[in-house]
Amino acid sequence: MPKGPFLPSEFVPTKFSTAQDKADFGNTFLHFIESEWVRTAFTKSFYNRLSMCFSHIAHLDAAGFYETWFTSDADRLRFLRHTLVWPCWGDPEFTFCDVERAIQQEIRKRNYLARYELRAAEAVRSREMELLKQLEAKYRKVAPPAAEEHAERVAPAITPPQADGTTRFPVQASLF
Repeated sequence: MPKGPFLPSEFVPTKFSTAQDKADFGNTFLHFIESEWVRTAFTKSFYNRLSMCFSHIAHLDAAGFYETWFTSDADRLRFLRHTLVWPCWGDPEFTFCDVERAIQQEIRKRNYLARYELRAAEAVRSREMELLKQLEAKYRKVAPPAAEEHAERVAPAITPPQADGTTRFPVQASLF
């Protein structure tokens, strides 16, 4: 019983890898996605092969690769998009291009891209709503009660001039 959708009979062996190796890689790849990208499923052997497929680079080590592609839904979405646009160049007798194509088909079939687009959008929305709450708490002022509001609008009383001439009026001068 296979551990995934890929069987060795679907792939061409290379000089250094068997058809079973290719099927195992494809099944491990899909299992890694299904596990919600859990760090423990990102083994050294899986990293070694993945870093040579889909035009990836090694990022110096497995930790750097994992941090680049799998720590947030936005990163995972970027990884899936990168995986799906890769043209899978090469000859199956020398490369893993046949398993790359099979993985792409399975990603499309399982609709992973749409799932992670929704997740990434929800993560952005959640962050923005939290920021909105913080900004509203900082900048929104509570409206004063109606009675106080009306009292503030009343113009100050004007005192009539004194008959003895002691009332001082403000001097208004031109600034020009």
